[in-house]
Amino acid sequence: MNLDFSKAAATAAIVSVLISGCAADGSGMTETGRGAAIGTTGGAAAGALIGSLSADAGKGALIGAVGGALMGTAVGAYMQEQRQDFEKALAPEIASGVIRVQMLPNDELLVGMTGATTFEIDSDQIKPGFYSTMDKIANIVKKYGKTQLAVAGHTDNTGSAAHNQRLSERRALSVHSYLERSGVLAQRISSAGFGLNRPIANNETEQGRRLNRRVDIMIMPITAG
Repeated sequence: MNLDFSKAAATAAIVSVLISGCAADGSGMTETGRGAAIGTTGGAAAGALIGSLSADAGKGALIGAVGGALMGTAVGAYMQEQRQDFEKALAPEIASGVIRVQMLPNDELLVGMTGATTFEIDSDQIKPGFYSTMDKIANIVKKYGKTQLAVAGHTDNTGSAAHNQRLSERRALSVHSYLERSGVLAQRISSAGFGLNRPIANNETEQGRRLNRRVDIMIMPITAG
């Protein structure tokens, strides 16, 4: 648990630096730019924490279930190849801004989706029109089985904190359940909601609120360490 938690803590530290830097430098960075710089890493930190806390106790069983852990230089190559497959399969969604795929420190990968595209307003049901995108994600996740996934739901600040917390949890669980129904090994997936507590943009603007309404899938290599 110590190794995984240390990686998560390091990623969280990067988030803090990015957030404080963007707030203080007065660079005029756009809302979208802040979302890419802060939101991606913020989602990664959340995901890493979920994964380390939920999977560590049964890590030996997980390694056995996926047929062994990744080791050495194979880790980076495995995750880079997976990123390339995501970028190829999801090229239309990435181009339209519906999906973002990014490599992060520690050979971790983030696949993020916008709440507006994935769900109806105030709903936790995935839109039927988004099923094809979810199927693409599930197929690649199944192909690269030596990973664990942490699904994190987030909202803007419209409405009460309690309502947003429940909504973020339900949305994360919907994505979690879809992946599991699609054949992703249940032991590989964990999910949690963070409500309005981890914004990646200014909630005072509609564009900022749109960026904050999201579900992020953090994909982490399963290693023996």
